[in-house]
Amino acid sequence: MLQFSRRDILRAPVLAVPLLAAPGILRAQTAALNRPARILVGFPAGGTVDFTARQLAERLRGVWAPQVVVENRAGATGRLAIEEVMRAEPDGATILLTPASMISIYPHLYGERLRYSPLRDLSPISPVVVYPFAMAVGPGAPGVTNLAEFLALARQRGGLAYASPAAGSVPHFTGVMLARAAGVELNHVPYRGAAPAITDLLGGQVPASINVIGDIVPQMEGGRLRVIATTAAQRIPRFPDFQTFAEQGFPALTADEWFGVFLPARAPQAVATALSEALRTANGNASFRAALEQREFTPAHEDIARFTARIREETEKWGPVVEASGFRPEA
Repeated sequence: MLQFSRRDILRAPVLAVPLLAAPGILRAQTAALNRPARILVGFPAGGTVDFTARQLAERLRGVWAPQVVVENRAGATGRLAIEEVMRAEPDGATILLTPASMISIYPHLYGERLRYSPLRDLSPISPVVVYPFAMAVGPGAPGVTNLAEFLALARQRGGLAYASPAAGSVPHFTGVMLARAAGVELNHVPYRGAAPAITDLLGGQVPASINVIGDIVPQMEGGRLRVIATTAAQRIPRFPDFQTFAEQGFPALTADEWFGVFLPARAPQAVATALSEALRTANGNASFRAALEQREFTPAHEDIARFTARIREETEKWGPVVEASGFRPEA
């Protein structure tokens, strides 16, 4: 049975060759580690990141480690968990699951105040899910059924507000990009999570909000909320009536976000490769895929090189957007 002990970690260069030569080996084994592992999440229990982590922990249990638990390190908008993982032993027993924003946007937001450098202090393994966002309108935007009508209303009123689940998030900067591209004034209203943003959207306190699609769809019954655009590259099969930003004239707003798995940067290649393979196995689990798809997430897996390249590309993309917004967080 393939297992990593702490002694094995020190012998990682020796282990790397057989692991890389047999990428399917984990499917035939029980657990790669001979001790418990933990997945750190930078947000409270009950949220979408926590949900995904718990689904993943269940599928890694007995495959990656005998026990896999989720530990919530909420605080500093997701940064506390990252800082703890970067200081952890690089033995595969401490895993990070984090949204893309903390990796590709935060370096531009916080600059030298950020206590970690994503590709220096962390080892990217793979995304677990990817998902687009949707812009929805409610009672505060009466009669609006598409993006053109929303922008026309913004011009008529001299500007409109839009909500997002957090300042400095992809939904926040999606609105910034839309305002710049359309030449209208859109005022960002940040909330602490999707639930309060959608509550105010339903109540008419804000006319629009940009959120994960899975957070919006349950509130669409009765027509109180209407999706006017998504950041998806093409129409979503389950929701064929949802138009994309691209088909409405704004291709630059095509974007998705991911929740990704990372190890401490000093993790040996053998450990990183083995965890990548364990994630690939989890991704092929039918019940895992079904649970995520119920949240409108698409299960995903990329090899380490491709995931690292994705991070570099997205970090480069968001830099000019953040700079043009003029937004700087207070803490």
